[in-house]
Amino acid sequence: MNQTINKYSKQIIIVNSIFILFWLTISIFPFIWTLWGSFKVKADFFSRADWTYALSGFNTLIETGATTTIKAYLESWTEGEFGRATMNTMIVTVSVVSISLFLGTLGAYALSRSTFKYTFYILIIALVFRAMPHITLVSGYLFPFFQLNIWGILPTTIIVLVAINQPFTLWLLYSFFKTVPKELDESALIDGCSYFQAFRYIIMPVMWPGVVTAGLFSMMLAYNDFTVTALLLNQHNYTMVPKINAYLGTVEYGGNYMWAVSSVVSATAPLFMIIWFFQKQLISGLTAGAVKG
Repeated sequence: MNQTINKYSKQIIIVNSIFILFWLTISIFPFIWTLWGSFKVKADFFSRADWTYALSGFNTLIETGATTTIKAYLESWTEGEFGRATMNTMIVTVSVVSISLFLGTLGAYALSRSTFKYTFYILIIALVFRAMPHITLVSGYLFPFFQLNIWGILPTTIIVLVAINQPFTLWLLYSFFKTVPKELDESALIDGCSYFQAFRYIIMPVMWPGVVTAGLFSMMLAYNDFTVTALLLNQHNYTMVPKINAYLGTVEYGGNYMWAVSSVVSATAPLFMIIWFFQKQLISGLTAGAVKG
């Protein structure tokens, strides 16, 4: 009986391993292919004559003297001003994460410790606001921004992204704070701490994995956003995602596709490194938020 069970267990493990390997291959292939193609010229990566040119670098060798080239990277970061777009992205991302976490931690802590009934309604309103499509929210900002002559700049876009991101951050941190026993607060108050001191020195160290998790989700929203940044920023202040879209051109005006390909790699690589670096905190934070007590 045990041998039969072990046999089926091994078969299940093999099937699961094959499925996971197949799924990972499909998932990562687009990025690997884009990474490889970013070191080729357009005639190879978008070849209609023979797709194997993207592998061999046939036209890349003719144009540059080598089968690989970093020409697309150099041109996109200089002529294409992708370096400026990267700096704008860093400013927007850091600002949104900092403001969202500052307001989110204070608000979520207060709501998690509140005994009033209106707490539930505040969270429901925040959830409804978060569920609304971004385009419906952004459209309301356009006219007053034009009237006040503050359209196209980074500060106003940061404010809008914080407003869109704050309900999600509030809900996420609220669930984390609910897992922290109120006895910790009471013990700190008995020992002579103020409410803010209890929050800062007792609760926050325990909440660190949850704060990191909320910060990562806020970062990904600000870093990857297209709708808000494309509508509220002018071309001079574009962040990376709308800048990449601009490289693709339009129906009337052709773009520089290799700039877009190399920029996609430049924009995606930091996300892999950040998630890899914070993976332990992210997993522990999500686990903590899923279990109460």
